[in-house]
Amino acid sequence: MAGGVSACGGGQRQDATEPVGNYPVKVTKHAFPAHQQLSETTDLQLAIKNTGDKALPDLAITIYTGTGPHPTADGSFSTRIDDPSLANPNRPVWILENEYPKILPPGVSLKKLDAQPTAGAAAAQTDTFQFGALQPGAEKTIVWRVTPAKSGTYTVQYQVAAGLQGNAKAVTNDGAPVKGQFFVTITSKPPQTCVTGSGKVVNGKCQLGPTGSG
Repeated sequence: MAGGVSACGGGQRQDATEPVGNYPVKVTKHAFPAHQQLSETTDLQLAIKNTGDKALPDLAITIYTGTGPHPTADGSFSTRIDDPSLANPNRPVWILENEYPKILPPGVSLKKLDAQPTAGAAAAQTDTFQFGALQPGAEKTIVWRVTPAKSGTYTVQYQVAAGLQGNAKAVTNDGAPVKGQFFVTITSKPPQTCVTGSGKVVNGKCQLGPTGSG
């Protein structure tokens, strides 16, 4: 995988070399639209900065859709239906675009991100992505480009780690876990739009003028 990211696999136990300790980090950007539409691609963005004085061994981010303390489905952007008659109880809410997540380089716009290499290797856990070491003072902006596939209201949660084995812990400056959540409503209806008197297309209702035009 690009960016020096490696997937989990065989060989020496990874926890044998993962250091034990706390690694202060800060979430400097946390963005995912609260209102989305079916089939309209959007971006989940997280920017993580190492605010400590030592390198973070392996930046890892767990994402899952649900309200419980643990993932409820296989895959970050899926939910689970508890129905024993189903061969596969996992149902995707969002479809993760091919080659994502990606790291957004400084000076590169989101419109040009598709041309960048993939940057996140899925770990052995199906809902965790790893992005390699993060030096003191360094920051990585990570983008998951997704397309909504199921309408409804959902809670998307994330937690940041400094390694995959639990020895290296990412913490806030006051020692708390680094985590957050998004509350998202996906609708199957297109947004209401209208054309103003100047010919501009806008979202929402327009006030009618004296002549009955917007």
